[in-house]
Amino acid sequence: MAEQPQSKDLFTRLAEAGEEAIHKISDFPGAAKLTETVNTLRTRVDELQKRVRGLDELEQRLAELERRVDKLAAANSAPHRRTTRAAASKPKPTKPKEPTEPPSESG
Repeated sequence: MAEQPQSKDLFTRLAEAGEEAIHKISDFPGAAKLTETVNTLRTRVDELQKRVRGLDELEQRLAELERRVDKLAAANSAPHRRTTRAAASKPKPTKPKEPTEPPSESG
């Protein structure tokens, strides 16, 4: 366990170096503009991530709808069978034909 103080020292030194670097960067002339730009970028990336998550949900819904349409299309392409039959119609009563008289030749 003799290494633990050395590793703490290493982490402490890294943290201090990082803090010093941040303080030095803030002293640069364009640091405020850089910080503002980085914060704006972070905000935009967060918004983009939210939108992409929404796209994943939409893609899932679209895939489900496509499966349903394919299922319906397959059902419609199958041969149709009539499930009901037309009611048997009664034959129309026919009138007996009256004999036609030949034209008379009285004349």
